[in-house]
Amino acid sequence: MARIDPVTAPFDDTAGPLLATMMPSDAEPIALFRTLVRNPTMSAAMGHWGRYELGRDLSLSRREREIVILRTCARCACEYEWGVHVAVYAERVGLDRDQVASLTHGSPADACWTDPAEAALVAAADQLHDTSHLDDDAWSALAATRSTEQRLDLLFLAGWYHAISYAANGAQVDHETWAPRFADYAPEPSSS
Repeated sequence: MARIDPVTAPFDDTAGPLLATMMPSDAEPIALFRTLVRNPTMSAAMGHWGRYELGRDLSLSRREREIVILRTCARCACEYEWGVHVAVYAERVGLDRDQVASLTHGSPADACWTDPAEAALVAAADQLHDTSHLDDDAWSALAATRSTEQRLDLLFLAGWYHAISYAANGAQVDHETWAPRFADYAPEPSSS
């Protein structure tokens, strides 16, 4: 049960314009955004950064972005934000079921990560989550295929989705009915 009631339609003169900047014009605002607008000043400030993280100016590809987001949200146990991103972006960026399951429950060593550059993203998200640091091996693996700009974007992207996870988890934002759950991507039982 949500700890902060999200605003509901019809939206007032403060929440309405803020929500309009957060969602495509044809989409209903998600519960997280309807919760965040309870603090309009904070929500407006967050909107600028959020648009950068999900926009065309981010130097990472959309697929790379979603690998980092899904892994970060899964490691933070933020089923809410993870589910929204799986539902909206996973298929669009070409993440298959095995890759989403690995990002949720697996490791960068899983067989689905045939591209070492993508496995390095998963490993980097794990290290950042576990230690708030990247060791020299992880940094070198990223540097082998990514520019300084891309590495900086990765660091801030992972940090941003830690913050989003903290907010969604702490406020206990109600799950979107159309979004998958972690259990929907549980590993297949091995046949032995």
